[in-house]
Amino acid sequence: MNRKNIVRNSLLALMGLVFSASVWAHGGAAGTDTDQCKFELEPGHWVHYTAYQPSAFPAEEFCANIPNTNTLTQLVFDYQDPRYRKMSVEFEVTKEPEGTRVFHMPAQKHKSGTVTLTLDKGVPEVGNYLIHITLVPDEGERLDVHMGFVAGKGQETSTGLMALYAFFVFAGLYILYLSHAGFKKKVDELLGKIKEV
Repeated sequence: MNRKNIVRNSLLALMGLVFSASVWAHGGAAGTDTDQCKFELEPGHWVHYTAYQPSAFPAEEFCANIPNTNTLTQLVFDYQDPRYRKMSVEFEVTKEPEGTRVFHMPAQKHKSGTVTLTLDKGVPEVGNYLIHITLVPDEGERLDVHMGFVAGKGQETSTGLMALYAFFVFAGLYILYLSHAGFKKKVDELLGKIKEV
């Protein structure tokens, strides 16, 4: 097998690994879960949270950073423990540090295990917000837990995504270097000049 085929097959294998579903999976194995969009209601009992802005970003999911203000925003909660389906739960969103209420859903039971809070106009301004989830049991005391998010800072490109872009640019230039004699000659000349300096 010649050098060109080895390089091509290596790049194809690396691209297959990069686009593998298991590499980009949302969570992780038991004990290694890296899901940043879940929080603990009670010890060992979790709720998964995802935010959507379908008008502005139809195919995107958000968690701690929501890019826009004053646009339709949906906050979706999935109970990872079926016992919460039998319990009344109250939801509230407040602007912090003022504590101004932006959204409120009175306590009710959600038998499907999924709750969608629809903020028709999203949150009104850039800043920090708190989601308050209050468990209202039939007996005993209420339990209030919080999860914060930042709104209106725009959509950031993660460092992982930037590294992926850089990898593909480098891989494309390397393939061009191997397959195009004129480009290879120019690069070799440039590298030769750099070595002389």
